[in-house]
Amino acid sequence: MTVQTETAGTSIDYAEVLKRLPHRYPFLLIDRAEEYIPNTSIVGIKNVTANEPFFQGHFPENPVMPGVLIVEALGQSGGLLMSKTLNADVTGKTIFFMGIDGARFRRPVRPGDTLRMPVTVLRHRGDVFKFKGEAYVNGEIAAEAEFAAMVVETQK
Repeated sequence: MTVQTETAGTSIDYAEVLKRLPHRYPFLLIDRAEEYIPNTSIVGIKNVTANEPFFQGHFPENPVMPGVLIVEALGQSGGLLMSKTLNADVTGKTIFFMGIDGARFRRPVRPGDTLRMPVTVLRHRGDVFKFKGEAYVNGEIAAEAEFAAMVVETQK
């Protein structure tokens, strides 16, 4: 795989998210990204809406986005950074979590919130990346974690 060079601060629209990640509704948890810097960082954006399927059961009278899905959204932001940096063809490949460390949840995320998720590369060797990610709502931290991911050939 080749490393892609690009101007710092590039935005990634929904169409490119769909091209670069294999996830689809209802499990695609980022809508777009901003501030992409190859090999360095990205900011994933998720508009949390009232019709998200997880709100039907978590919790109908007091809807809160599950923390594990916030971590997944951080992971998808990191996966998008990996895919674009490596110029990875996702056909026949999948980006998998390898580990999650230090996950902390600071405030609930509710319908109508916008998650802004800066993800920074801590280390990168070949197809393996280690990240630090944070999720913010209105400038207030909602969740944070360090995580690792790698590109894996899809089994047939």
